[in-house]
Parts: sequence; structure tokens; C-alpha cells
Amino acid sequence: MPLPGAPAAAVEADLDLRNATPADAEDVAALLGALGYPCDAGDAAERIAAVLGNDRQALLLARRHGAACGLLALDFMYYLPLGTTTCRVTALVVGDDARGHGVGRALLRDAERRARAGGAARLEVTSAGHRTEAHAFYRACGFGEGAVRFVKSLGD
Repeated sequence: MPLPGAPAAAVEADLDLRNATPADAEDVAALLGALGYPCDAGDAAERIAAVLGNDRQALLLARRHGAACGLLALDFMYYLPLGTTTCRVTALVVGDDARGHGVGRALLRDAERRARAGGAARLEVTSAGHRTEAHAFYRACGFGEGAVRFVKSLGD
């Protein structure tokens, strides 16, 4: 089922979606900071390298008019309860200046395409409880409510 929103052709005319590389570290650091996970360019370069070194993950960078404006990370995993592969969006952020221009929808469309191509039976996203605007966005993009997620930190 295609995601609703701006016509794909209109969004794609202004948008470049591609895999992030270590050369994108400053942009990735800025976008992760906007998501609430601050890091410097060195940390971002290490994180990008870790994703690139794992064939079960992907990190997409969106550029609009040449400027980095969005980021989406994917993780493919075997999901025992269903006996199949699930693709999880582990990070999605669109910069303030690019919100409302179809960037998030374009990233999710590409994630859905990649998930299907990778044999995933479903695409899932988690979002912190306080991100109510993000929740509304995901619902508008066809995502339904799932299980409650609990997290226990195992240290630094």
C-alpha cells in the first residue's frame, strides 16, 4: 500500500535519497542531534561505518536542494514469533526547515521499498511516548498501533 502524502514525482524532483557515507558525518551528526541524540562528526562517522559494515542495516540520507534534510535508519531482523524477517525503522528525522515538504513520506516510501526487496514481511517503527506529532505522522502514513515497548538500560 503506498504511503499517502505529496505526489511522489513532486517530492522526488526536489529530493535526493541515497545511502549515507562517512563523508556525510557532519550532516548525520546534525540530524541525530535534531532527533535528540547529539554526537559529533567523529562519532557519526563511526556509526555510519558500523551500519555500512552490516548488510542487515541501511542508513538513508535525504538532500533537498543540495542540503541534508532527513535521515532514516533501517535494521532487518529475523522475527521468531512470525518466523520471518521484519524491517525496523530505528531512526527517522526530518530537519525543521524541510518538514511539511514530503521528505519523511519519501523516506518511508523508500524504506518500504527496501523492506519488500529485502524479503521483510512488515515494516515497523518505534517512537518515544512523548513524540505525539510523530505518532500522528506515522498513523497518516499507514502505520497502526503495535505492542508496547519496554527498555532497560544496561549501562553507558
